[in-house]
Amino acid sequence: MQNQDVFMRKKLKHTLILLTMVAIFWGASTLSNFNLVDGITSLPKAILWMSTNLIPDAKAFERLPKILERLSETVLLSISVTVIAGILAFAFSLLGSRTTKTNRLLSKTVRMIAAFFRNVPDVVWAMLFLFSFGQNMATGFLALFFTTFGLLTRAFIETIDEVSSDCVEALEATGASFVQIVFQGIIPSAIAGIITWVLYMIETNIRSSTLIGILTATGIGYLFDLYYKRLDFGSASLIVIAIVIVVIAIETISNKIRRVIM
Repeated sequence: MQNQDVFMRKKLKHTLILLTMVAIFWGASTLSNFNLVDGITSLPKAILWMSTNLIPDAKAFERLPKILERLSETVLLSISVTVIAGILAFAFSLLGSRTTKTNRLLSKTVRMIAAFFRNVPDVVWAMLFLFSFGQNMATGFLALFFTTFGLLTRAFIETIDEVSSDCVEALEATGASFVQIVFQGIIPSAIAGIITWVLYMIETNIRSSTLIGILTATGIGYLFDLYYKRLDFGSASLIVIAIVIVVIAIETISNKIRRVIM
């Protein structure tokens, strides 16, 4: 009888959750004038249009060198932002980690700063910096930097707390200094997780920098926006294909590096 009551309560809970999700979807659809049936029935037409219009033509391939040049700018920007943000994030994570046992107030402050930067989307940072720096590479760099810094700081803090506690306690028992603990305990035990997070953020920033480039008129995002507004769908589709290939290539390299270090 008791098991049956537990089952009924779980069933009621799941039913309420399902009904709540349906109500939220219905409310959002009503407010946005979205029709699910029309959306589903329009998919075949959308696929047909894409298959006939989003095909690179000879004119698009003539622009390939320029596309690759802009794409390399985007990739290099993403890598530089991630590396610089990663170095600073690691330094801050040492102050925010409970494993290093720094000042408690300082640790909370670092965590709050990381949470703030992490929760503000990079697109919002880009719009804010547009007022100060205008449409240039500096705006895109700073927009990606702050979000990346917040995400990596939080990720590094959790990584250090998970894998380094036993090692740090052993070093503290021998009277090791803070610097010795960092270089002999924390870095060796957390380096695999840190590299994994850095590689992940490089992949993420390449995708994000494409969208930010539309706002800042830089990189591959600028070219895509330019060709799209000209209705040059062949060149725009070639940009999309190039981005997909680069992202897959970087992800493949990242997976190989992860397998080596893990």
